[in-house]
Amino acid sequence: MNFEFDSTTELLRAALLEFMDSHVYPAEPVFATQIAESRDPWAIPPVIEELKAEARDRALWNLFLPGEHGAGLTNLQYAPLAEITGRSPSIAPAALNCAAPDTGNMEVLTMFGSAQQQRDWLEPLLRGEIRSGFAMTEPDVASSDARNIATNIVRDGDSYVINGRKWFTSGGMNPNCQVFIVMGRTDPDADAHRQQSMILVPRDTPGLTVTRGLHILGYSDSWHGGHAELVLDNVRVPASNLIAGEGAGFAIAQARLGPGRIHHCMRLIGMAERSIELMCRRALSRVAFGRPLADQGVIRDWIAEARVTVEQLRLLVLKTAWLMDHVGNRGAHTEIQAIKIAVPQAVAQIIDRAIQVHGAGGLTQDFPLAELYAQTRVLRIADGPDEVHKNSLARAELGKYK
Repeated sequence: MNFEFDSTTELLRAALLEFMDSHVYPAEPVFATQIAESRDPWAIPPVIEELKAEARDRALWNLFLPGEHGAGLTNLQYAPLAEITGRSPSIAPAALNCAAPDTGNMEVLTMFGSAQQQRDWLEPLLRGEIRSGFAMTEPDVASSDARNIATNIVRDGDSYVINGRKWFTSGGMNPNCQVFIVMGRTDPDADAHRQQSMILVPRDTPGLTVTRGLHILGYSDSWHGGHAELVLDNVRVPASNLIAGEGAGFAIAQARLGPGRIHHCMRLIGMAERSIELMCRRALSRVAFGRPLADQGVIRDWIAEARVTVEQLRLLVLKTAWLMDHVGNRGAHTEIQAIKIAVPQAVAQIIDRAIQVHGAGGLTQDFPLAELYAQTRVLRIADGPDEVHKNSLARAELGKYK
């Protein structure tokens, strides 16, 4: 395995690092001010559209998506770029049109969408003209077991009628969210993994109601498009909105979540790096009990452990990216689960210690650490909770010895 950056990656890294320095980091206080001044906690600050225009002009656009629809990068090429965007996760991914859930939804439409679905929804998403939502999780069942999903999708002539209740619908509070990919049950009598399907539901469809936005540890999570609760009451859409046929929901979900999990982990490395930088700068600049914090043994221990941890995590993420490129998502399944378990938990500890070094300030909006912690904590549940991945990983490991 060779993790050396090739010439394409090096050129994009240089361009992206310059864009971060010249545009993204200076936009962070503007972003915060525009959010504070808005009456809508999920409104997208105007500075994001300005950054999107600049990023597109610089060809820093759709970097996540391989093939003809995107930038044509491999997972290994994209990994260091996603890490850089993770240093400013509220702004940079959206500026580059590389923000979830649109990334996963675009991947679904690229792999499984019909020509009409791609014209209607993929193309405007690729251009950054609209946003989208992903509605899988439900409040009334344990959705970590996707077989529990109870939303009904029933064929009625040339239409499907959808009834159900969703929450944690990623992207659903974004004012520019124009379409949802909804997962629900089309055949309750089929094999357990063929009962579910995915279907496109335009936001303005009668019967679809966004009832509220969910806060995450007190944050609106607007950078992510927010998390919406939906009610679908006899929502009728054309049968042509079904993605890849009845019963394909589980297969689509697995294809969608694999890249999404590694993209999150790539960005988390960047979040950890920024936290280490902030921790070191703070430790060098603050004096307590007559000595710089940087002279305290416990602080040095935290910094050293953080550096070792990040280097380990990065290598595991790069190995996973390399495997996905060479043997596919299925062949890299164990490694995808491993990084999904290891990275959020370890990065959360690094951020927590960075907060501690900052004292009371680390808990406030004066530093990005509290929001970074909230975003990281989400990822121990999103795309499958730790316990589900650990159970699956352990089952595969035990299987080697049976």
